[in-house]
Amino acid sequence: MQTRPPAALDALRARIQAIEWSGRASHGVLPFGLATLDAVLPGGGLMLGALHEVAGGGTGAVDGAAAALFAAGIVARVPGRVLWCVTRPDLFAPALDQAGLDPDRVIYVETGNEGTVLACFEEGLRHGGLSGVVAEVARLSMTASRRLQLAAETSGTTGIALRRWRRASEAVDFGQPTAAVTRWRVSALPSAPLPAPGVGRARWFVELIRCRAGECAEFKVEACDETGRLALPSDMADRSMAPPAGRLRTSA
Repeated sequence: MQTRPPAALDALRARIQAIEWSGRASHGVLPFGLATLDAVLPGGGLMLGALHEVAGGGTGAVDGAAAALFAAGIVARVPGRVLWCVTRPDLFAPALDQAGLDPDRVIYVETGNEGTVLACFEEGLRHGGLSGVVAEVARLSMTASRRLQLAAETSGTTGIALRRWRRASEAVDFGQPTAAVTRWRVSALPSAPLPAPGVGRARWFVELIRCRAGECAEFKVEACDETGRLALPSDMADRSMAPPAGRLRTSA
């Protein structure tokens, strides 16, 4: 089978990206600071002023918490106020603080149903005075996601749909198409080993399972630190001939 050279693939991706984003305002990108991760994202970072989806790798509380901290680390690195919308009062502010998101920057909105969460999500994105909006939702239709993406594009505010499910059956909706620019899945891994008894820095398995005009990939990383930044596990970063920390995937 004949394969295209990397230069031809890069040129093709650039053309696709130009077509998809023609006439749309560019609000820049937010690099993760990890070369292997940023390399698979168009522009070298997470697109600002856009809608992104984040979910846990499973339906359990541990992976759900990892996904929430991953989202917190993103908005923590964008200066300004953050709106966080939930339907249940189980958000642990000190944990967000450990991921770099100062609780004093966060405006919390608790509603009784997901319809109201989506309405608050869209209103927050349209406001224009926020750096980011995070909304915890189980379901996200194409129609709703298009409205959110348009609102984010117009205002320049970054939106993160944090997918959480009360029942495993609701997780099936995560595979349905949406207008989100990227879709991520985060799973907890055993923490870094320590030379003495204790708990090391948390580790995550991060999957980029959809990226508009970009590649899908998988990464093993150390969880967000107090500045919201990820890191390569030390046993990978210190190895001169280590295999890539990110592995490309062919499909979402």
